[in-house]
Amino acid sequence: MTEITEVPSPFCGIGTDDLTIRVDGVLLKVIENGCAVNTPAFEQPMTDISARVAGQEVSLEVAVAKAAELLKDTKLPLIGGCATDVNGMRGLLALADRSGAVVDNMNFTGARNNFLALQDSGWMNTTLAEVKNRCDLLLVVGTDLEGFAPRFFERYLWNKASMFIEDTSEREVIYLGRAPSGEASTSPKGKKAQVFPCAIEDLAEVVAVLRALIKKQPIRATSVAGIAVADLQLIADKLKAATYGVVTWAAGALAYRQAELTVQTLSEMVKDLNNQNTRCSGLPLAGKEGDQTANQVCGWTTGYPARTRFSRGYPEYDPFLNETKTLLDNDEVDALVWVQAFNVTAVPPVTDLPTIVVGRSGMTFTKEPDVYIPVGTPGIDHAGHAYRMDNVVAIRLKKLRDSGLPSTAQVLNAIEQAL
Repeated sequence: MTEITEVPSPFCGIGTDDLTIRVDGVLLKVIENGCAVNTPAFEQPMTDISARVAGQEVSLEVAVAKAAELLKDTKLPLIGGCATDVNGMRGLLALADRSGAVVDNMNFTGARNNFLALQDSGWMNTTLAEVKNRCDLLLVVGTDLEGFAPRFFERYLWNKASMFIEDTSEREVIYLGRAPSGEASTSPKGKKAQVFPCAIEDLAEVVAVLRALIKKQPIRATSVAGIAVADLQLIADKLKAATYGVVTWAAGALAYRQAELTVQTLSEMVKDLNNQNTRCSGLPLAGKEGDQTANQVCGWTTGYPARTRFSRGYPEYDPFLNETKTLLDNDEVDALVWVQAFNVTAVPPVTDLPTIVVGRSGMTFTKEPDVYIPVGTPGIDHAGHAYRMDNVVAIRLKKLRDSGLPSTAQVLNAIEQAL
């Protein structure tokens, strides 16, 4: 039994790197600095250690050979999930290139709201270090930030030491659209966040009015979606008066049609504020289950984010037509490879297609896949790298135990070589 300190997490998205974990054989126990996201992810028991073909335990070599056999004569396989580390994603893209597959990250439908805005008009975003050292006003739009990353406020807002903020407890927090689920946004001095609730689908209108007020455009209405325009004017005035304001949102939480226009409005609002006598930046929330890692590696490899196909011998990006659900519903693909090394509950969609799962030990399926190969989890069973939410830091993940499980990269590289 050993205790490992300063353990980084690939699960929370914010680069938490101060966990202390007790290792007892293959059992892990978070004993310091855990949270509702990280603790269950690290403590997930390891149950499967052998690969299975048609539900029967086989050697890794047999499972790899069977996976290659299923992919050998396919015309358009689909590789989904995409939850792995940097090397795992490299192996995934090599397999996609070899087999002419479509690559789609499971969180891309939400992330698409960000990509469409970024590709159309760009944005001005910040990093977690800048938030920690400069932010004096945080505007949270349409998401429960505490639910997304339970330790965000502790690590990046109420931190004791800051380069440019004398008293971090004086920072202001404003929630627009959705109230916080707990008290983490309350300052150490007991100052609570201001909350202006509205229906999520009404955020497009609310954000548009807020931007108009920042630009000093006339608004005739007295309220919008239940929020008084006078309150929105208060938010606008505070953003303009801030030394370094930060506007944060989770694209996946904006679950309504054309939500990318809301992201674009927020991004343009940030630009408007920087044209006045203040500084402001955006901070998109992401980075869970390898989604930032998948898009980063796919980006530097192909020039595109995930949701890219290789069937013509070169990468083709389409954020709509290359969606997993669309491809399966329209019978456009003839095999499914599901890669998920982080979350045992994120199983592949049920389909009659030949299905190969390269996933974390402990997965249970409604329908047993043709091939299931349990792999080690990055940051637990092997070392690796994963990108946190701000895309500027690749977290160096540690190996905590000797499980005997192969890495995602080893398995996908073996299947690619077998082809």
